[in-house]
Amino acid sequence: MGNTQSDHDSKGRAPDLSHANRQTRHSDWQKRLDEVTEMMREMSSQSDPQKMVQRYSERMRRMFPVQAFISISRRGIEAPGFMVTRASVWEEDLDPWLNRDKLPVYESGILQRLLYAGEPAYIPNPQFDENDPALKYLGTSKVLISIPSFDDGEAINMVVMGIEDPDSFDPVDLPDMVWRTNLFGRATNTLVLKRELDQAYDIVDQELKTVAQIQRSLLPAKLPEIPTLDIAAHYETSARAGGDYYDVFQLEDGKWGFLIADVCGHGTPAAVLMAIMHALAHTIPGDVIQPGELLGYVNDKLAQHYTSDGNFITAFYGIYDPSNKSLTYAGAGHNPPRVKRCSDGSMFVLDEARSIPLGIVPDTKYEQHTVELVSGDQVILYTDGITEAFNDNDQLFGTERLDAVLEHCGIDAHALIETVLESVERFTEGRPADDDRTLLVLKVR
Repeated sequence: MGNTQSDHDSKGRAPDLSHANRQTRHSDWQKRLDEVTEMMREMSSQSDPQKMVQRYSERMRRMFPVQAFISISRRGIEAPGFMVTRASVWEEDLDPWLNRDKLPVYESGILQRLLYAGEPAYIPNPQFDENDPALKYLGTSKVLISIPSFDDGEAINMVVMGIEDPDSFDPVDLPDMVWRTNLFGRATNTLVLKRELDQAYDIVDQELKTVAQIQRSLLPAKLPEIPTLDIAAHYETSARAGGDYYDVFQLEDGKWGFLIADVCGHGTPAAVLMAIMHALAHTIPGDVIQPGELLGYVNDKLAQHYTSDGNFITAFYGIYDPSNKSLTYAGAGHNPPRVKRCSDGSMFVLDEARSIPLGIVPDTKYEQHTVELVSGDQVILYTDGITEAFNDNDQLFGTERLDAVLEHCGIDAHALIETVLESVERFTEGRPADDDRTLLVLKVR
């Protein structure tokens, strides 16, 4: 009782440490903090999980008196087996995520018991049977320390460290090592998942590039020269591949067909349906076919075989006759082309023959209408990626701004498209396209 009282003041408080002891404790604390801070800084700069584990192991061996270690895992291994993923006695440092087939698998011994027990352990004076796999990895150790790494509540991985000097490690550090190892394990797993995700993305991206190349090969490689008509086109997808489509057909009697279409949706699914649309439009049986007949044929094929899941395609098809400058057209739910008549300044739309999109109702009859064009007329066929381009205030570019661009009557078809795109770019202030953008301009000479 007297001894106890002599160690405390009158209020029961422990006496202050001596100045020397405080200095020593501060020095150890500060040194440890510096080591941990530097280690965290280095770990945060790593992008490769294998290199991060290597650097982490090196630093841990400097901070703790570890002479040997082994990392084991039962991920993807049937009980009672386990796999050795790393070991200090190995001359070759294998990447366990890339060289799984080279890693040894065991089913017994102290390592197996520790891993399946799933608990941290401090084991002085470990005893190894002569057939124990741990013997060649940790055989000279006087103390074993096992630290499990948990995944979904289970100890899936574990690192077992061997120490030859029993007095060099204080078990009071074990709880700190458990949480530190598990946090590091989660960070490593994140890098592994990122690497796998990057690899998967690269594969998908390459496939999408191929889809985009195939898709663009379906578009006209070069626009034809047509009497009395100046034409130009622009095609831009919002993703690698898209659902917009335009085409030009050389018909009998010097006539030319112009088709523009927009598949609902974006990306690869839309690109696939676009390719189907292309195939259907190019395999219509018979000779010259009228706009309403072409749309009807494509509609029936789509509705019967390709769009039962609710997909559809909007389209506009017109046949131009250079002999009299007439345009006979039919629409299937598509934005009606806009016509600027430069001779008198008027503006009108080609909406006299409109019906529902393709692929919704089979046997739909698509009416057609003929308009007489005159020299100077500017006809712009477009998809809604143009008029529905958004700016950062969620405003639409709209048809009024498109009509304003069409006021430029003294330029050719190519320059007119460039002017439209510049206007859209100014309006959206460089915001990436939310939808595919396609333009097809016909200017009557």
